[in-house]
Amino acid sequence: MNRSAAPQPSVSRQPSLSPPARPAVESLRVYSAPLEGRRGLLRLDFNENTVGPSPQVVEAIRAIPADHYAIYPEYDGLRETVAASLSGGGGTLRPDQIGLFNGVDAAIHAVFQAYGGPGDRLLTTSPTFGYYTPCAQMQGMAIEAIPYRLPDFAFPFEAFEAALATAPPRLLLLCNPNNPTGTRLAPERILALAAAAPDTLVVVDELYEAFTGDSVMAPLLGAAGSGDPADPFAAHPNLLVLRSLSKTAGLAGLRIGFAIGPAALVDRISRVTGPYDINSFAVTAAFAALADQAYVDAYVAEVLRARDWLVERLQQAGVRHHIAGGNYLLIWPARDVHTVEAELRAAGILVRSMAGKPLIDGSLRVSLGSCDQMQQFWAAYRRIDLGSVA
Repeated sequence: MNRSAAPQPSVSRQPSLSPPARPAVESLRVYSAPLEGRRGLLRLDFNENTVGPSPQVVEAIRAIPADHYAIYPEYDGLRETVAASLSGGGGTLRPDQIGLFNGVDAAIHAVFQAYGGPGDRLLTTSPTFGYYTPCAQMQGMAIEAIPYRLPDFAFPFEAFEAALATAPPRLLLLCNPNNPTGTRLAPERILALAAAAPDTLVVVDELYEAFTGDSVMAPLLGAAGSGDPADPFAAHPNLLVLRSLSKTAGLAGLRIGFAIGPAALVDRISRVTGPYDINSFAVTAAFAALADQAYVDAYVAEVLRARDWLVERLQQAGVRHHIAGGNYLLIWPARDVHTVEAELRAAGILVRSMAGKPLIDGSLRVSLGSCDQMQQFWAAYRRIDLGSVA
């Protein structure tokens, strides 16, 4: 006997939704930059090394045996090598004062993860590197950004002193020289701010230090430093310095950065990272790059020559511009900034629009490369924005 299947009750299904993230993350916008389609063009948009790394780096990477690809990375000796490359004068860095990170972006993220919490305050400048803000927001921090002083984007030192005296923040983050204004703050003044707020973690982002020499490490390691040659950070236990091999050594694509500071600080920000965050290729490249300081020095010298050449042309043409520190400058086009940016890209040259950024709206940030590269840029810029081909 055949039996008909009993009718099944209809079930109303709601569209499936992904579980929400923490409230601070739900309200966050993805921090992204236009990084696609850049190869084969003149890259003057992200302040990278524009010619590539030392040949010794290329040779070292090519020499990695194929079977080593299957081995987790090893970091033996890298901290010691970094410490030796930075040490000088009367002070000596120890390996436990060097933190290794997957680029300085990862170090910045780790600082906020380790030290930032809901209701804590970040004190910084405006405008500055854009990644600081989302890192603070994802931790639920409040942000106080003090603007640079016009017309020359001077550092608002007195305002920072007042802010630190009134309510010391959890974090004070300074980019020196600042990206994108190039503003430079003397190392001694940074140390004064750190001394004035002993309960505040003071982080100095020194990615562009090589182009100015204004490193806070110099007084710490020199004869005028902490007074303790065994520990340059003895008098500044709340100070952390960030460095990279992206801007000068040409390793931006391999992602390796360093946090330099008291061993206790380095330990704490290292706790929130993975054990193998830096890949073996980056480690090999870092050793080779640090062994060829002459290459870095030569590249920096070439960039500074190119800067002087370009600034002279800008002055002669009456182009509004601003340059202070770093391997970049700001230019205010006569035409619409988006149009000029797009037409330069069509000519094979990438620059970065600063449209909408406080104090520098309407400008282009132009990275500095070699003399030949800046001549190529200037020829295109004169034609596109100034209507001149002579």
